[in-house]
Order: sequence, then structure tokens, then C-alpha cells
Amino acid sequence: MSARTVGVEEEFLLLDPGSGRPRAVGGAVLAAWDSAEPDADGAGLTGELHREQLETGTRPCRTLDELGAQLRNTRAEAAAAAARLGAAVAPLGTSPLPVEPTVSPVERYARMVQRFGITVDDQLTCGCHVHVAIDSAEEGVAALDRIRPWLAPLLAVSANSPFWQGADSGHDSFRSQVWSRWPSAGAYAPFGSAQGYREFVDGVLATDTVLDEGMVYLDARLSRDHPTLEVRVADVCRDPDDAVLVAALVRGLVETAVRGWRAGDGVPPVRTEVLRLAAWRAGRSGVTGDLLHPATWRPAPAADVLGALVAHVADALDEAGDRTAVDALLAGVLARGTGAQRQRAVRERTGSLAAVAQDAALPAP
Repeated sequence: MSARTVGVEEEFLLLDPGSGRPRAVGGAVLAAWDSAEPDADGAGLTGELHREQLETGTRPCRTLDELGAQLRNTRAEAAAAAARLGAAVAPLGTSPLPVEPTVSPVERYARMVQRFGITVDDQLTCGCHVHVAIDSAEEGVAALDRIRPWLAPLLAVSANSPFWQGADSGHDSFRSQVWSRWPSAGAYAPFGSAQGYREFVDGVLATDTVLDEGMVYLDARLSRDHPTLEVRVADVCRDPDDAVLVAALVRGLVETAVRGWRAGDGVPPVRTEVLRLAAWRAGRSGVTGDLLHPATWRPAPAADVLGALVAHVADALDEAGDRTAVDALLAGVLARGTGAQRQRAVRERTGSLAAVAQDAALPAP
């Protein structure tokens, strides 16, 4: 049986190359780029909530080599598009420098501003969303219910947002703290079935709190537009290899969960409140401190928890041909550090947050 397809969406900051400050040129970048319109698979360049952002998407991929190549290509395409306007693209979860973001001129976003106020202003954050193919909504929900304990480690390994409005936040992923301000964001309880998931979504919409189904901002959900399960917990990764690692682990988690469901295995009995604690710890220290271990829900070194995650999905990784690559990619990020560690190292070396932003800017082809 061939491996499930996997695709990745990445959000980026648009920066002034000279100052490192975000630039509100998202709409102009898209207008000037001939291939900006995404295709049916979601690949291409799109705008985002704020004009200081740009989003890319890969096509569904079977192999990690294919995914890595597409991630590098889409990053290069975004950098080239921004360069036409004299801007740079940077994979940063938050802006290191102070910024007053501007909302993109889209009617839906205007409604969000009216309803959520300053929460919208604060959402100049960039994440990484992984889509894994599923055969049905029932299969997807079975996977959603079973991957819950392992989502926080994915945030830890992707952490790339330590600075907020010109200061060190004390978190490796402050983006996750900002994102949690949405009323529909974060960890979730098991749904039990596709019908249970649909009833949950319909119930959320019936409260008239969020605008639409697109604002059901759970850490993982069923995609509205594609036959995929979408994991949304990660920061945009500083290094494309880290995005490949996150995607491989997500695919392994989905496949392992579906196999467990088919074998009659139950849903792991962990409270949603504990998952919130696990996510907070992951965002606080990334891979440099302790995470909550899903086997005990007690603190353990991040490397041990990530190793346990790989062991949990080992059979799926082996059958997809991903195990060797995942072992190497995980060893790489643990050795060199996450994007958050890179940002702090640049700040320590230069004393400049502008240098932090400039260091992350992707070279224009």
C-alpha cells in the first residue's frame, strides 16, 4: 500500500530588507506575480489576514524528497514575488521588531475586525499547516481523536517565534500564545465519529461566536476544501528540513491512528485541560526544556518525548520509507536548535532585532 499524500501550507512575513520591519505589500506582491492564483490542490501563493503576510502551498506529495523539493520551490517563488516589490520573505512565526499590522482589504476580514477587535490586530503570526490524505470523514475523525496526545511535541520541534513587539517573550513559540486568543482555537476533546464532529462544528456555528467554519481553529481538524486531515499546531519553520520533519511525523501519526482505529484500539484517555498544559510547555521551551510525556503526563526531556513520538509511529514511518530521513532530520534539529534558538543566537551575537529579521529573510532567486 502506498503512503498517504501529504502537503504543507506555510505563512511568511513580508519584510523591508534594509530595516527588517514588516511591509504591508501582500496584495501588491500577488497582483504583480503572474502565478499567484493557487491551483485546485491549493498550491501557489495567496494572501493572508494581514497585508504583511504571504502564504504558500505545496501539492500533495508521496515522498519526503518530493515534499522537500516543493517546499524549497514554493519558498523561492514567494521570495521572487516579493523581490519584485523590493520586499523580502521571512519564515518567522512573529515579527522580532515592533509592528502595527494592517488587515487585508477582504470583506470577511473586515467582519473579523468588527467582531474580535484587537485580537485581529495581534494575529500577525505565521504557522505551518500539514494536510494528510484521508479516505473518509469517519477515518479522519478516528485519527483526530487518536493523535491528540502527540500534537504538543510538533509545536516544540517547530518553535520559531521568541520575540514579540520588540521584546523577548520568554517563550520559544509566542505565536502559540497569541493564537490561543481566538475563542475557537487549541486542544479539543474526542469527537467519537464523523457525526459527532459535524455536530460539534454545527454547535460552534450556532453560538454565533465565530464567523464561519473556517474559524474553527482547532489544533487539528478536517479540511473544508480537501479530503485531508489538517494539523495546524506548528510555527512556520525557519528551516525547510524542519517542515519536512513535522509533515513526516504528522503523516506517521495519522496512519498509526487509523490503524489503531481499524484494530479496535480505544482513544487515549487524556483530558483536554492536560493537553492545554502540554501545549503551553511546548511553546514555552521548545526542545530546550521538558515536555509532558504522553505515556505518563509528567515532565521529561524534550529529546526523550520526541524519541517516543518517533517510536510511536515507527511502523508507519518504515512502511512509507521515511524512518531514516526522520531520524536524521530530528537529530539535525536537536543538534543545531529550532528557529527560536537561531533567532536568540543572532540577537545575542549582534544585539539587533533587525539583524534577527534579516537573518531569516529568504534569498531572492
